[in-house]
Amino acid sequence: MGFIASRIVNGLSLWVLDLLFTNIHFVNYQAIIVTALALVIVNAIIKPVLELLSLPLTILTFGLFSFVVNALVLMLAFNMSSGSSIDGFSTAFLASIVLSIINPLIAKLFTKEF
Repeated sequence: MGFIASRIVNGLSLWVLDLLFTNIHFVNYQAIIVTALALVIVNAIIKPVLELLSLPLTILTFGLFSFVVNALVLMLAFNMSSGSSIDGFSTAFLASIVLSIINPLIAKLFTKEF
C-alpha cells in the first residue's frame, strides 16, 4: 500500500477510534490527518526499533508484549501531533487493539481484495 493510501486508511481508522472511545479527542479533521501522518512515520521509523529492542520480552510473553509496543507507538503519534490527545496508557492499549482489527478491514476497502 502506498504512502497516500496508508495515510487515508490510518485517518479513517483514527476517526473510527474517535467515535468509539471517549478518551480520544481530536480538535478537527485536520488533527486527524496530522495524527495519521505521524502514525505512518512512527510506524515506519520508530516501531521497528522498538520491536527489535523488545524482542526478548516479546518472546518471553509469547508475543503479548507487542500490544504494549503498539500502545506506545500510538501514544507517541498522538503526542507528536497537535490537536489530538489520548488519555492514558490504558486507552492507548485498548485503542491499539481495536486499531489492529479495523485498520486491515478499512485497507481491504481501498485495495479491493475481497
